[in-house]
Amino acid sequence: MSQEPEYSEGDLRNTGMRLKHDREWDYELEQIVDAIEERDAAKVGLQFPEGLKRRGPAVADDLRELTDDVTFMLSGQPCYGACDLDTYLMKRTDVFVHFGHSPMKDTDKVIYVPLFSNVDVTPIMKEALDTLEPPEETGGVGLVTTAQHMNRYEEMREFLEERGYEVHSRRGDDRLTHEGQVLGCNYASADVPADQVLYVGGGKFHPLGLAMEHPDKHVVIADPVNNVVTVADTEKFLKQRYGAVHRAMDAEKWGVIFCTKIGQGRWETAQEILADNDDAYLITMDEVTPDRLRNFDMDAFVNTGCPRITTDDGPRFHKPMLTPGEYRIAVGDEPLDSLSFDTFHGTW
Repeated sequence: MSQEPEYSEGDLRNTGMRLKHDREWDYELEQIVDAIEERDAAKVGLQFPEGLKRRGPAVADDLRELTDDVTFMLSGQPCYGACDLDTYLMKRTDVFVHFGHSPMKDTDKVIYVPLFSNVDVTPIMKEALDTLEPPEETGGVGLVTTAQHMNRYEEMREFLEERGYEVHSRRGDDRLTHEGQVLGCNYASADVPADQVLYVGGGKFHPLGLAMEHPDKHVVIADPVNNVVTVADTEKFLKQRYGAVHRAMDAEKWGVIFCTKIGQGRWETAQEILADNDDAYLITMDEVTPDRLRNFDMDAFVNTGCPRITTDDGPRFHKPMLTPGEYRIAVGDEPLDSLSFDTFHGTW
């Protein structure tokens, strides 16, 4: 008789596959149908983040079965966050539904469906205890997560408190919806009086930014989807960013990128750079990609839009791509040791 498997169903850590769980999401169809009926809507826009666009047709089919004489339109525009609404489609629909993110700003026109994950966070939090400093030595711990796991936040807090930890949490600023929530561009919720922070969520970008923003804190990553516990290490990332700054120090012509996406524009920041540099040129774009910038004859670029354009895709650009803070270092306004992670605060 075979033994019971060591790992739970859906755990594929030994298979080489990236995702360990087949996740199902609550698309809150009833809420959407109620809004359609209340507004007597004839046209409804549906916007999904990149990883969930393939689910769009099925959701549209389900909504068609629940409504009559309603046209559903899927946004084909790239979408990377609640700051990235398809305003063209939004203006041409009676109801606009944005899936995968929590609200960044209250609006009657947009329905936000966060798509909470159903993955159990308890197993990975148990594993994380081996990496966290014990409560008798440190006492407190900051607790942060992403929108997909906010439905489990109180469960996470209780888990830690039952094991003797004092849990510190806060809601960062207006860009964040929930207490303890972090975004890829905002880690203000981790600004708590604790020497260590536990990040529960997928990916390394969020905890990497968190560790850069709060270098004095021990940041532990508990990934409940991939069943991995690691410690945020900024060394490789810092080397990459210092390298980009050094390559840009001899630049004469600068392209200053202003992103026209509704929640990603920093107009004042772009204008400050232009006012100080006669060899800087404003470039307005909705989607900032290496291919789109290749035709511009610039020595370097500074991105005032989403910080992830620089940090995620920076090495792919043909010329150095810097954040506003890195630009100040490259032109000699700030010392090299002032390099920090670029973050976004406030809404639009």
